[in-house]
Amino acid sequence: MNFWQRLREDIDSVFDRDPAARSRFEILLTYPGIHAVLWHRLAHRLWHWRIKLIARMVANASRWLTGIEIHPAARIGRRLFIDHGMGVVIGETAEIGDDCTLYHGVTLGGTQWSSGKRHPTLGNGVVVGAGAKVLGPITLGDGARIGSNAVVLKDAPAGATLVGIPARVVGQTLPISPQQARIAEKLGFDAYGVARDMPDPVAEVIDRLLSHVQAGEERLAELLTVVRALQAAHGTPPEQWVGDPDTHLPSLSDCQLSRSSSPPCAPAPPTSE
Repeated sequence: MNFWQRLREDIDSVFDRDPAARSRFEILLTYPGIHAVLWHRLAHRLWHWRIKLIARMVANASRWLTGIEIHPAARIGRRLFIDHGMGVVIGETAEIGDDCTLYHGVTLGGTQWSSGKRHPTLGNGVVVGAGAKVLGPITLGDGARIGSNAVVLKDAPAGATLVGIPARVVGQTLPISPQQARIAEKLGFDAYGVARDMPDPVAEVIDRLLSHVQAGEERLAELLTVVRALQAAHGTPPEQWVGDPDTHLPSLSDCQLSRSSSPPCAPAPPTSE
């Protein structure tokens, strides 16, 4: 594939993933992600020709012009789309597969100073949301999606969706055929690596803890009723009975952090003696 075919392929990939794109001429002139990829191809070739100083100078010029920093040694596949682009950093030993999407503020960085592989490897079709950091010599499987501002420190399986700091897997899609992938991309693209139905893992954990506390309170109330019945059967005066089953406790049933419209937990009403 010659230079012009690759360029046309890159431009067409922008049309597939950016609804704001209106013409190929506009994309070629105004999209810094396209410019950064073009500069990188030149710098990468110079790097492999062992003209490393000139390669670094070309990469540095690209950073000044586009706001995107790509090391000349980084390996980038076909149809990479860097949307907006400002603040994107791609390290020396990073590897990016085909049809990947990176948003502004993404870092594919290292966590160690030793030589060798120290930057991430992205499979095909990976989407990394705005501000996300993928650090270390880890591997993200094909079709993985990284939520905005996530910090990924461990390998992710194919089709996984990760959010949080440190990032956790909150969902995983089943493998699909290339034809199904093309249809899915036409039907709807999950911009910024976040699906509309993506759960909040922290809220989900807290919700389950609240449910667990509520269940414990119900069991404790049942136990208290049995103990008071035993005390009554043994002739214990009422004023010496354990606890008061009529004491009102705050309800936990409506404390759903994942629902922004939920009312806050109501405080316990005062009890009358």
